[in-house]
Amino acid sequence: MAQEGTAPSAPQWRHGLSLMGQPKYPADFKHFDYVNPQAPKAGLLRLSVDGTFDSLNDIVPRGTPASGLQLIYDTLMTTAYDEVATEYGLLAEAVSYPADFSSVTYRLRPEAKWHDGQPVTADDVVWSFEQLTKNNPRQAYYYSHVKSAAKTGEREVTFTFDQAGNRELPQIVGQIRVMPKHWWTGTDANGKPRDISQGTLEIPLGSGPYKVKQVTPGRSISFERVPDYWGADLPVNIGTNNFAEQRYEYFRDNTVELEAFKGDQYDFRVETSAKDWATAYDFPAVKAGKVVLEEFPDRASGSMQAFVPNLRREKFQDQRVRRALNYALDFDGMNRTLFFGQYKRTSSYFQNTELASSGLPTGKELEILQSVKDQVPASVFTQPYENPPAGGEDVRRANLREAAKLLREAGYEIKGGKLVNAKGEPFTIEFLLASPAFERVALFYKPTLERLGITVNVRQVDISQYINRLRARDFDIIITGWGQSLSPGNEQRDFWGSAAADREGSSNYAGIKDPGIDALIEKVIYAKDREELVAATHALDRVLLAHDYVIPSWNYPATRTARWNRFGRPEKLPEYSFGFPDIWWWDAALAAKTGGTQ
Repeated sequence: MAQEGTAPSAPQWRHGLSLMGQPKYPADFKHFDYVNPQAPKAGLLRLSVDGTFDSLNDIVPRGTPASGLQLIYDTLMTTAYDEVATEYGLLAEAVSYPADFSSVTYRLRPEAKWHDGQPVTADDVVWSFEQLTKNNPRQAYYYSHVKSAAKTGEREVTFTFDQAGNRELPQIVGQIRVMPKHWWTGTDANGKPRDISQGTLEIPLGSGPYKVKQVTPGRSISFERVPDYWGADLPVNIGTNNFAEQRYEYFRDNTVELEAFKGDQYDFRVETSAKDWATAYDFPAVKAGKVVLEEFPDRASGSMQAFVPNLRREKFQDQRVRRALNYALDFDGMNRTLFFGQYKRTSSYFQNTELASSGLPTGKELEILQSVKDQVPASVFTQPYENPPAGGEDVRRANLREAAKLLREAGYEIKGGKLVNAKGEPFTIEFLLASPAFERVALFYKPTLERLGITVNVRQVDISQYINRLRARDFDIIITGWGQSLSPGNEQRDFWGSAAADREGSSNYAGIKDPGIDALIEKVIYAKDREELVAATHALDRVLLAHDYVIPSWNYPATRTARWNRFGRPEKLPEYSFGFPDIWWWDAALAAKTGGTQ
């Protein structure tokens, strides 16, 4: 509060926000360096999706929403692909926050419009925030530190936080999807009041560069570029949104989806199967240059892909059991047999980034760990994390003996060829899967576990059932992963925080509840500079690994892609993304050689 007789200081309005210092681009920048500002605006881009959909409302965790809906909505801010943790104004022309980061105020652009011509208002922003946090548990958790959102000017909205010093919160608020209050609180063509808390197949109103063109429920959805899009000439949008139409085709089976690509039924494919990458792309269109295979290095993210036991189940709560499951995984054999030797074993929750821990802790990381010494395993100070050794048959047998030893120490014994606990109950594991690609992985793992006396069932279900069981935490082990940015922050609470363990819809799949982990997450969130952030993340990574919460699987440091050769792209792609499809475009000359029409 200002002292009597003095005026409060005027807010400092900014065009962008960065956790790494000052934004790269000045207030008067014309466009991002990595775009082609003269990119043609034409062509049809066809993409594929595995599964189905039954709703055009992706706000609520009900049903299965269609892909691509982000194309029709604008957010307050948008990111740059050549910077880490930086945002620039989209719906907002300016942003302001006090020195203690206890609130943030966004000022909307006066020209921002919905597709029906009505202006995007401060009331829309407040209403959107209220609906997101009311109807979506994950969003409610993500924005849990926003105490209030209020209209504080004709075009201004202020978000007040329940804490100071959380430097990431202003940017988190900038990611809010703004929705049209007047549309959602109105009635549909039949005069029925709309309800944002329910799924719907009614085409929603947006403000973004695209609008829904056509929907075939469960099978396809297409979006057409809005010819009079209000934000087309903003610096953040120049050279982007270049396709006249983007269409998503749905496939229930990955084999059929791959064959459809070969048959030119869609244009671009990210290949996640090492086996298919090695064996499935030797077809005539590749040899003729009509299909391009290209890998793009992943510089902007790390990840932990793993077999994830459900710690909410008693049998997985003993760390020795989880470590035994790691010893039982023959990764070398799996990599050679299933993956054509393409993968490396994952050994960090921030794999392939500077945020991954290694060696023994030193310097600032050691200081951080010592500050929570009584809450973390003693081993983090004396022993770097290592997965079980890899090698030939002798090593595999030794690993299996170690696994059996750990299970005995945890109170299990073999009776009648089955591993049982002190009550005589058999140790069983069900692998819950939604992807056929993971089925062969689980089946490879199964015989080794059975040699230990474990009864193993591999259960594949459709995506809807999988999602429902995941939400209900009704599983033994799943195969999944957590993607990580180069600037970790509040999302770590959702991944590993105790408060998220029992919350439906969180990404704490394992059910981790640990005070030491909670304390280190806060160290990450409240880091004051990059050096402290890296050190705190190293410490968090090290302690997560030391608990053996998951059985790490594999990683690949690039994105494998295949595309029909109809598209142009900037000569130099941005540092932290290959930018497809946002900054690519339809190339008529290439398309003429490749075949296919717009």
